[in-house]
Amino acid sequence: MLVEIGSMTSLEVGQKIYDALIDDDKIQLMFLETGRSHDLFEEKQFGEFGEASILSIIVNEEDQQNIFIKVYEHAGLNQRDQGIIVVNKKIDEGFGK
Repeated sequence: MLVEIGSMTSLEVGQKIYDALIDDDKIQLMFLETGRSHDLFEEKQFGEFGEASILSIIVNEEDQQNIFIKVYEHAGLNQRDQGIIVVNKKIDEGFGK
């Protein structure tokens, strides 16, 4: 079964994660989108808002923990105000066909 690992971090951190994982064979698909957030980060480049990245990574369920740990470590999520990470399960089995 495929699962999605999603994270919302600063733009700089999101790009760092993407660059670090782009060649990982365990990743089926990976998307990086940018936006703005008013409540997630201390640094705010746009008044009340800061630049954010939204990263979606599709992996096989058996690779979920390995990739989750890599995202967590590259993002520095053990530090204050670095972002969030979530895992969503049950992606349709017909995905990608």
